[in-house]
Amino acid sequence: MAGMPRGFGDNLTGAEAAPMLRIQQTRIREEEGVRKPMKIGFIGGTGLYSPGSDEHAEQLDVHTPYGDPSERIIHIQRDARDFFFLARHGIGHRILPSEINHRANIFALRKLGVRTIIAFSAVGSLREEIRPGDFVLPDQYLDRTKRSADHTFFGRGIVAHISFAQPICGRLRSYVEKMVRRVCAGQSDRVISGGTYVNIEGPAFSTPAESNFYRLIGCDVIGMTSLAEAKLSREAGICYTAVALVTDYDAWQQAYASDSVEEIVKVLSRKVGLSQRIIQAIMDEPPDQSDCPCRHALDNAIVTDPRSVPEDRLAELQLILPAQFLQPIREKN
Repeated sequence: MAGMPRGFGDNLTGAEAAPMLRIQQTRIREEEGVRKPMKIGFIGGTGLYSPGSDEHAEQLDVHTPYGDPSERIIHIQRDARDFFFLARHGIGHRILPSEINHRANIFALRKLGVRTIIAFSAVGSLREEIRPGDFVLPDQYLDRTKRSADHTFFGRGIVAHISFAQPICGRLRSYVEKMVRRVCAGQSDRVISGGTYVNIEGPAFSTPAESNFYRLIGCDVIGMTSLAEAKLSREAGICYTAVALVTDYDAWQQAYASDSVEEIVKVLSRKVGLSQRIIQAIMDEPPDQSDCPCRHALDNAIVTDPRSVPEDRLAELQLILPAQFLQPIREKN
């Protein structure tokens, strides 16, 4: 499919920006209280490069002010609902964790109207009781990355501080846990509810010293990708939850300290079909799409006076900015 036409997320400047802002806010007022069609996004991690179904599927090129997402986005329509799938590392796994353009990925899904994201990722276990092959649905994060400026839509003339005390959408996580348990019922696959995901920079795996440190401070699983998605989703008003597949015991356990990528991929390859079955089950019985506090994270988070924000930044961010923040600009115009 050809590149999508420029929409309300594209980067406009100068005289073009103000009328677009007025149009956007008119649209917001018209759509308030209207139940929108269901649009759910899935993000696939290592080994999971498709949703497992190509029924009525098309591939979309979506452009954002932050560049292009990791891969063309797969769009599936089922029962008048829209589902979107994005391969985080690209088809063929060609993008390092530290090279992922998380801002483009999340913005592209939001531009398509997605307000719910369910993301799959591979992790190592930091607990004896969390075994390779288990599914973990974390509810907390520890940030050990070095690219915080790339993990926010804000800065460059506009400041926001979101609340991140509950980094995962609790309602969505409970629903996904139910669906994962249903798909795994009668099998040896276990589902662990809750836990702290420590997000390291990568691409190297941890040393034993690092791994034991994360155990000591209470972390449960270790990965390289999910935290940025959770932060950006919250800023974009998207409900987000992660499904983490445990591939190994990380370096704290001596038997796993020299694990190769090949061994990890073996575990993942055995679970790809199961992950795709989870996606299909969710598409068959989607989550509640009613309003959620996650979608109002910016309502009281922006510190900057809207009249002080550069026009190009207002145009760039208008897709996610709350209507009340833009009210003084509408009155001025």
